[in-house]
Amino acid sequence: MSLIAFFGALESGLIYGLVALGVLISFRTLDFPDLTADGSFPLGGAVAGISIVAGVNPWLACAFGMLAGAVAGIVTAWLHVKLGILQLLASILVMVALYSVNLRIMGAPNLPLLGETTVFSSLVNDGNGYWMRCVIIGVVVIVAKLFLDWFYNTETGLSMRATGSNLRMAQAQGINTSWMTIIGMAVSNSLIALAGALFVQTQGGADISIGIGTIVIGLAAVIIGETIIPAKRIWLITLAVIIGAILYKLFIQVALSSDTLRSIGFGPQDLNLITALLVVLALVLPKAKNKFLSRKLRA
Repeated sequence: MSLIAFFGALESGLIYGLVALGVLISFRTLDFPDLTADGSFPLGGAVAGISIVAGVNPWLACAFGMLAGAVAGIVTAWLHVKLGILQLLASILVMVALYSVNLRIMGAPNLPLLGETTVFSSLVNDGNGYWMRCVIIGVVVIVAKLFLDWFYNTETGLSMRATGSNLRMAQAQGINTSWMTIIGMAVSNSLIALAGALFVQTQGGADISIGIGTIVIGLAAVIIGETIIPAKRIWLITLAVIIGAILYKLFIQVALSSDTLRSIGFGPQDLNLITALLVVLALVLPKAKNKFLSRKLRA
């Protein structure tokens, strides 16, 4: 793997680190199977992209994208807590609806950003572009991680964690679990939308299909991170899922550039297949590890 390919995978891994943080909130903290991510990721990209084309400051455009993602998360949570729709079904309904919403926002299946001012324009040039983008995105990811570390230790964050751990007990303690779910889903999807806003600026344009498989990548990153760095403390858990996202993208890059895989017919067209196989391995390995340890203890 070349140096440029490595930094490309690192750049993508950092962006999906934001997705992993969002998935951590929904799947792990709230125990909410949320597929809205496949819609909120391109939503953030579409809103940021159309804002940049309209002349809005790119960082403010990212904030608009986050706000749009938060609204998508709120709608999903509202369908569940107020209308009683099953969590998974509510997220699927919003994800499907967002496909049309994103088309409406962009006005076309894709939106080019070539020649437009982005968050990277002032610092990135032809000589440092392959690594400077990683630095800028890395700073954003660190800020998001520190915010979550702080938020999880606030009263609201602790109430949210209690809601996900034991809903009935949280209600018995006087916690407004419906409100906690809405807040959690808003924060989760705002982070995922921020990832989409940064992604379209690295790719030079927004596309309606960029959200396909977002939730799979985020979930895989969380599982890989938890497997490699099992932890109980919040600051270490958030770090683990970010590392999991980076490792996941590096694994994909290594697999696609492997001469062995190429010799047996694998190529770039098999990206989704390789992704699915890696997710299967991420799900199976922890169970295999536990079985091995239990057998070792019995022996």
